[in-house]
Amino acid sequence: MKEDLVKAVDYGQKLGADYVEVRTQKLFKTLFTTKDGEVEAAKEGTENGAGIRVLAKGAWGFVTLGTLDPKLLKQAVEEAFKMAKAASFRVKTPVKLAETKAVEDRVVTKSRKDPREIPIKEKINVALAMDKAIFDYDNRVKSCTIDYLDLTGTNYFINSDGTYIEQDKLYVWSRILASAREADVFTSGREEIGSTAGFEVFDVETPEIVGTRIAKRVIDQLKAKAPKGGTFPAVIGTNVVGVFIHEAFGHLAEADLTLSGSILSDKLGKKIASEVVTTYDDGTVDGAFGSFKYDDEGVPTQKSLLVRNGKVVGLMHNRETAFKFNMQPTGNARAEDFRFEPIIRMRNTYLASGDHTFEELIEDIDFGYYLKSFRGGQANLDGTFQVGIQEAYEVVEGQLGSPVRNASISGNTLETLHKVDAVGRDFKLWPGRCGKVQTAFICDGGPHIRVREVIVGGGA
Repeated sequence: MKEDLVKAVDYGQKLGADYVEVRTQKLFKTLFTTKDGEVEAAKEGTENGAGIRVLAKGAWGFVTLGTLDPKLLKQAVEEAFKMAKAASFRVKTPVKLAETKAVEDRVVTKSRKDPREIPIKEKINVALAMDKAIFDYDNRVKSCTIDYLDLTGTNYFINSDGTYIEQDKLYVWSRILASAREADVFTSGREEIGSTAGFEVFDVETPEIVGTRIAKRVIDQLKAKAPKGGTFPAVIGTNVVGVFIHEAFGHLAEADLTLSGSILSDKLGKKIASEVVTTYDDGTVDGAFGSFKYDDEGVPTQKSLLVRNGKVVGLMHNRETAFKFNMQPTGNARAEDFRFEPIIRMRNTYLASGDHTFEELIEDIDFGYYLKSFRGGQANLDGTFQVGIQEAYEVVEGQLGSPVRNASISGNTLETLHKVDAVGRDFKLWPGRCGKVQTAFICDGGPHIRVREVIVGGGA
């Protein structure tokens, strides 16, 4: 494999390319979906291919292949070179890359339960056991859909700067969606499981534990009431903190979107949050769903400080944006697979812990909300956001009160970050998937936090 990749890169340089990189993958995937105790779809198999990216005269050319044939690899390099030359006539600002140190490495992933060694029937049985636990919890549960994916294999990366990396990939992921109904009240809930360790994740997140957790959530919400609309103080749980930091702040700090006009475009070095807010995007968290050793440009991952005590001190970069900002690449260039070009993506994005207990966070609230678990979220480059909440409770005179159904929060990211006045001492990361043209496995999270006020509404 290495010899063929070296020849392909050398060929690109002989053609006159300024930079050449080849990413190849040998992967094995299992995917299936169950719905209400039945298997709806299932497939597994190998998936091999290559993505070739060439920089010539300040422009990119990119070609993908569904084969690793050496002859076709060379042809793809030539085609990518021709594309780059053609595109160069339309480029206003030529692309330049920040320098990086050449690396040669072999990254091996070890698991106690390799998904490749688990029969698909056993994997499906785990999902069906989870489905059964959800339906057995209460007869008001009306539906359950479970998606499962595992992915194992090896990525091969080589570039004309002298880097060559072989890096194993291992992901196990599942999403569970359930709903319940009583009279004219309908509730729904979701849960995601993600691991880079192996199938042993289901030894901890067993079907019974996960099934009971999500079933209890949707059943408890049946007796919940609608939230009062308006602006209230709120304690925000680790799950909601994660999606808020990811959606409302993290995307704004991806340097390509910063350059596209996000509200952080002129905020580097400036205060955008209260002094208790410190955030990171970290690819080094052991076992986390967004961790890896090298990104898809061959750059080592790292722990990147984005906000320190309320002030923006860093962004997430690939080699191209790092050059534009005169900074170092941060290891955030990621591609879903060989079919996609690497773009700037988050890894494990979180708010750092403080020193408050949960009781201290709620004790001074006369009336407000505890927002425990999110349903979904979105944010815009202008800093506006909305996050749907699937589990919430009133806080009355410093105590947790009645459950609230179908709440949402919205507002302006920077205004909300300025209103964070206390940060919990706990910490948790939550696995998930992020869609930004491509899909990326990520984690987000942090501690519980308290905001002096946030707009609370229904729906979402």
